[in-house]
Order: sequence, then structure tokens, then C-alpha cells
Amino acid sequence: MEKSHGQASYRYLKYIPEAYDPAGTTLVSLVVFLHGAGERGDDLELVKKHGIPKEAEAGRQFPFVAICPQCERETRWDPARVEGLVGAIEEEYRIDPDRIYLTGMSMGGMGTWATAMTYPERFAALAPVCARGDATDIARITHVPVWAFHGDADTVVPEEKGRAMVEALRAAGGVVGYTIYPGVGHDSWTATYGDERLYAWLLANKRGAPPVAPPVSETEPE
Repeated sequence: MEKSHGQASYRYLKYIPEAYDPAGTTLVSLVVFLHGAGERGDDLELVKKHGIPKEAEAGRQFPFVAICPQCERETRWDPARVEGLVGAIEEEYRIDPDRIYLTGMSMGGMGTWATAMTYPERFAALAPVCARGDATDIARITHVPVWAFHGDADTVVPEEKGRAMVEALRAAGGVVGYTIYPGVGHDSWTATYGDERLYAWLLANKRGAPPVAPPVSETEPE
């Protein structure tokens, strides 16, 4: 993954698929990945420790542009700055505005929930991982499909905190799936971002179209 900043609101890593043609006319999907608290700072190499950046560094090929920003030390994700980053990427690349997706782990999962509720018309699908959140405005995203993930042995962000967000969204009428990893602690991200089903499901959704439900509603994977 390449390092970038430019006029964007965050320093970030970027992944550009091999099939992307800067001189072409085909629009490409965008996935924004928000890291956890441990990857904050001024060294973008930290962002490669987990999630989509780790998968890309290992040689995994994705059919979308991936943008992986970095929070400064002692800060948390700011929805306005995440939105600003998305706008900057749209100016630089031919992004399909109806196929922009947001995912994050732990603190980044909290940022995923918060950013989506602040900008409910921006994203086509969400995937928060081992994340708590504030469900006050959850009804704003009932039209956005969500697939959430959590380990049932998580002591950093207890599973019931993630479940509370899922249940609040379901109660409001949202389309949401919830995958629980039995015996797994806070690291529910390795299995999640290693699973091809996540990416296939994200890309199956399009803003303005009927939401595609996750392949599971609630499960403990084998």
C-alpha cells in the first residue's frame, strides 16, 4: 500500500487495484478502513498491522480502491474528517458515489457507527468490528445494511456492547447481520478481514438500491 496525504484530512495508506485505469471511464468502488486505538500516531506503517492494510501487504488482490487513514496520537475518529477524506479521494479517483463502504475495528468500529450516523446518505454498507457505539441516532441508518462482528470472549469491548448496537438497529427496522466468534477475545478482526464473504457482501450493495442482507443474521462460525 502507498502512503498519501495531499489535501486530505488524514494521512492515509491507499490501495489501487491493478485493473484501475487512470485514463479510462470505468468507475471503481471505494472501501474506507478505520484502524483501532493501537495504530494511532505519525507512522503509517502501524496501520498495516491489521485489517485491510495487512491483507493488502500480504498480497491479497482487491477489486476496489481502499483508503486507510491514520488518527493522530490521543485522538479518535472525527466523522467530519472522515467525510472530508472521502471527498478528497473522489476528486482524485473515479469513484462510484453509490459504491462507497465503511468498515473499522474497535475504535475504528466506533468511528464507523458514528460517521455513518452523521452522514447517513454517504455509504452503501457498513461493517463495524468489535465495536461499541451510541445508538441515539441509529434510526438514521436503517436504510444502510450492516454486518457487525464480535468475539464473545472480548474483555476490551464486551460483546454485549456490540450486541446493543445490533439490537437497536434491528428494533429501528434496519437490515443487520451479526457474526459472533466463540472463544475469541478482542481480535475478531483477523477472521473478519480474512473472510472473502465480507468483501463480496460489501460490493453487492449499492446506495439507493434495496439493501442486500448479510449472508448470516446471527451465527457462531464453525
